[in-house]
Amino acid sequence: MMADVRCVDVAAGTADRRMFVDDDLFAQEVRQIFGRAWLLVGHESQIPDPEDFIQSKMGTDSVIVTRTRQDKVVVLLNSCRHRGMKVCRVDEGKARAFTCPYHGWTYSTDEERVSRPGELSGVPGFNVHYEGRLDKGEWGLKAARVQVYKGTIWATWDEHAPSLEAYLGGMLRWLDSALDHRNGDSGGSTLLVGVQKFRVRCNWKFPATNFVGDASHAVTHNSANMIKLNPSGKDGRRDERAPGHAAFGWPDLGHGGLGFLPRPEEEFPRPDTFQQFPAASNYLRDMAREHLRKRAGGIHYQGKGTIFPNMSFHEDQPRTLVVHHPISATETEMWRYYLIDADAPDEVKDIFRHYYMTYSGPGGMTEQDDIENWESATRQSLGGMGRDLPFNYAQGLGESEPCDLMPGAVWCGRTITEQNQLIWLKRWQEFMEGRSWDQLMHRVEVEDDAAFPLKRHAAGAK
Repeated sequence: MMADVRCVDVAAGTADRRMFVDDDLFAQEVRQIFGRAWLLVGHESQIPDPEDFIQSKMGTDSVIVTRTRQDKVVVLLNSCRHRGMKVCRVDEGKARAFTCPYHGWTYSTDEERVSRPGELSGVPGFNVHYEGRLDKGEWGLKAARVQVYKGTIWATWDEHAPSLEAYLGGMLRWLDSALDHRNGDSGGSTLLVGVQKFRVRCNWKFPATNFVGDASHAVTHNSANMIKLNPSGKDGRRDERAPGHAAFGWPDLGHGGLGFLPRPEEEFPRPDTFQQFPAASNYLRDMAREHLRKRAGGIHYQGKGTIFPNMSFHEDQPRTLVVHHPISATETEMWRYYLIDADAPDEVKDIFRHYYMTYSGPGGMTEQDDIENWESATRQSLGGMGRDLPFNYAQGLGESEPCDLMPGAVWCGRTITEQNQLIWLKRWQEFMEGRSWDQLMHRVEVEDDAAFPLKRHAAGAK
């Protein structure tokens, strides 16, 4: 049965709790959102050489991310076309072919043997039992569209989806601030150690909307602030931020986060950080000087947040990516990646590793706070009375206005606002309604579309 997807009242700033606990809505999300959106599936540093592979996820589907012998990055559905068995059952390895352990169907990624990576290349009894008539070209593993951006690997099942760059829009400049080398070079980051994978008994939308720019939940991290996680030994859990920090969201795209108002590179302050650790502090100071030299005359963009639907990132302290993989309506598997300049000294890498993992991940002080909140909110929303009450996202409602310095973005000049959560929820409903990409990318008008509420004097943005 199709569930009613009309869960978000944009004008009132409310959302039906069903969207955080309902099994029918979850089943529709798997197809309407995760079957169409661009999703982060890994990083090139995980598959540096031909025939390297990792097992990843797209929504509830397992996928194989591999680099072929021809140096092409491909993403394949990890499900045999014969009976559906996983053809890859290990997290990572090296292979040019994948054989199903059930009936022995084999799929090759070597384009010297097959016409496309993932094509069916071997079937036991092909000549005898199939009389040579099985069309191997029609029975290969399903392949996703793939784009690689500064080392990150993205995929979508939808052949009609826009390019990754168009999908990300203005949020791309913030993602750059996480992926680019600290010296100002484009790209240059790699993964620090492995990927932390842990399960949380909450709906995947809780972390996604938490990291989209929920600054008012800072009260929950008082305990982390008290123990002075700050890498310079000062109060708080991170070094002091530059002024001009605010919430920015993209109503047409569903992305948002907390970042800095763009300004000339020469005007962006770069105070010393990690002062308890001279090797790291000196490294970052040297990289900041190089960054300013290389980008002199340019505009500084920097921020963190959530890219719709389920990838969040932090550009600095800690420098990390996280994907909130949906397992069920009430369970999420978190995959947290940590980034580092690929050529940073080992001593510096180890300092960052210790700080990042003390801050985030299953053993991180702040992540544990967040997990407790998300799990409790999910449990209480399953109650007979609780599930009937809406969530309130009206903080800052009607106070946002377009930001001329951030194309497509709106802001209200502060961090404490729920504009970004409402922007994300609005996008969720647009996907769940099954809109075409022309409608989703606002190339055509949608009748009775709910405009994002702005200040009355501001021009409308949908």
